Formats: sequence, structure tokens, C-alpha cells
Amino acid sequence: MSHPSYQETTPEGIDLIRWPHKHPLPENEVIAFFTSRGVTPLRWSNAPSETHPEHTHPTQKTLFCIEGEITFSFPDLNRKFTLHFGDRFIVPAGLLHSARVGPEGVVCIEGRRDTA
Repeated sequence: MSHPSYQETTPEGIDLIRWPHKHPLPENEVIAFFTSRGVTPLRWSNAPSETHPEHTHPTQKTLFCIEGEITFSFPDLNRKFTLHFGDRFIVPAGLLHSARVGPEGVVCIEGRRDTA
């Protein structure tokens, strides 16, 4: 899979940075990204087509998609963002969203930090 490299930032603070390479993003680089910032990384995965109902987080969430794809929906903004391997996504604290995993499942590494 190949997709263009770009960064999209919304006025609400959602930030998406696309991975521009055809090869997957190495997990050790993602772990180093978080640990160098004093953030503990958490690796998780979901089965194909699994859904996460609407919810918020009390802190900013930074997430890297390592394998597969996942689509985040923001009902209050009428926006959707689909992440593929290597993409980095930042969701501000308190922003209502849901998610649906792609047809091949997904593996992500995330970290959360206080916004204060």
C-alpha cells in the first residue's frame, strides 16, 4: 500500500500525519518515539470489523497504526479519518469519537499524556 505523505490538522486539534513509505513503520521506532518523551507505549489490536462505541478520553491520545486500518469518526464534527500502517494520529482530550476496524484487523501503539 502506498499513500501520499501529508499532515492534516483540524481547528479542533485533530492531527493526522500520513506515513509516506511502502514499508511498515518499525514498532521499535514507535516505542522509541514515546519513551523519549516520557510516555509509556501501549500496544493493542482488534479483530476485523470490530467497533468502538462513541467515547472520549480525559487526556490527549497519540496513536500509531502499525498494521491494518482503522477509521475514526467524530460525530460532532461530521468527520472521518482512516488510518493505515505508519500513520500517526492525535486526538485531543474530551473530543467525542468512535472507531471501526478495517477488514483485516488492526494493530496500534498508543500513548496518552496530560494536556495540562
